[in-house]
Amino acid sequence: MATEIDLKGEDISPAKDGGILKEIIKEGYSNEKPITNDKVFVHYVGTLLDGTKFDSSRDRNQKFEFELGKGSVIKAWDIGVATMKRGEICRLICKSEYAYGENGSGDKIGPNATLIFEIELFDFMGEDISEGKDQSVIRRIFTKGEGWAKPSDGSIVDISLKGTHENRIFDERRLKFTVGEGLLKDIPEGIEYGVTRMTKGENSQLKLKSKAIDGLEKFNIPKTAHVEYIVTLHDFEKGVDKWSIGDAEKIQESEKLKKRAAELIKDGHYRIAYKKYKTIIEYLKTDNYDDEKDKNKVRELKLATHSNMALCCLKLGEYAQSIRACDSALELDSKNEKCFFRRGQSYLAMLDYKEAIKDFQEVLKLNPSNTAATQHIQTCREQIKAYQHQEKQLYAKIFSKMTTNNEKANDQATNGDAKQNKDETATSN
Repeated sequence: MATEIDLKGEDISPAKDGGILKEIIKEGYSNEKPITNDKVFVHYVGTLLDGTKFDSSRDRNQKFEFELGKGSVIKAWDIGVATMKRGEICRLICKSEYAYGENGSGDKIGPNATLIFEIELFDFMGEDISEGKDQSVIRRIFTKGEGWAKPSDGSIVDISLKGTHENRIFDERRLKFTVGEGLLKDIPEGIEYGVTRMTKGENSQLKLKSKAIDGLEKFNIPKTAHVEYIVTLHDFEKGVDKWSIGDAEKIQESEKLKKRAAELIKDGHYRIAYKKYKTIIEYLKTDNYDDEKDKNKVRELKLATHSNMALCCLKLGEYAQSIRACDSALELDSKNEKCFFRRGQSYLAMLDYKEAIKDFQEVLKLNPSNTAATQHIQTCREQIKAYQHQEKQLYAKIFSKMTTNNEKANDQATNGDAKQNKDETATSN
């Protein structure tokens, strides 16, 4: 009879076969529920029908976390936790076909065992799909797409999107754009990256942290803001799969990217151009070319790519990256005038005048008629001279203040001695 009292609740099994019964012990506090791929955080206590406890996260004082719908837990959990709200506590009664089946689990759960779980859902969050796994792009899939194919760099995608910030819809449209050039259409980098993780027909929520929202200047979104998008990938044309193409094709694709990047630089789109150059470096990372002509071509492409990456970084104010790009180019060509000049410009922008002078002097060795390098050297020397003068004045001021303080201290000491002598004279009288 006691068993019959325990076996109660709403039948939430997909087949309505009584395989999972749910009873809410404590209501949750919101209407939002976890969905497939969400990471959920719970406490649970598992018992057999006779009340024997076989497992408890509470006893370990450690919340249990798992990704919903991935099959990493028993079926009853994937189904049951998806019905819960934050803060909810429920009891799930799970027949064996939704638990451990006819094999059971270990010594504590026998074959064909019906299990009871008391579960408390604390929180859940979407899947971290950011490139650096820093939670700058979080996805929650509302409608799963078709198949496994996904857009890649160069794919033309057809999407609908709705962007919100602090409950204000700031962007709602349907458009097509080329992956890698989303900024031209005011698509933030986080959305562009998120789309490459989607399949055709997928409808997802993408939450972006400030790191991933470059490209929203038009919408007056603060650079430190977090935004949310609902995105549907209607269709896409497959791009180049850089992992499957041969070496000859990599050279061809690199030349296409170089040409497109040059056009982007001409129009002032340095950030997008930089991404194209970065892809070229990825294409040509493995240098297994036997043909001498191909080897020379790859070297030329790499040299031009690093040099132009330096230019892009200069224009974007990313001077340390510009220096690194110049270093890479100079490893390929130790007498490259452009790279010495751009590295000198970067050092100058970082106020490292001595290193800047060295690079501009190298430029003049290679091309004595480079007047810009001569002017930059003069600017650096003037800045060094101005800094030394300022430093000299500062030290003079500090020394003057120290001298004044010492004089005051000496005066006070002299006055103190005089007063003491006077007091001693008065006392003796």
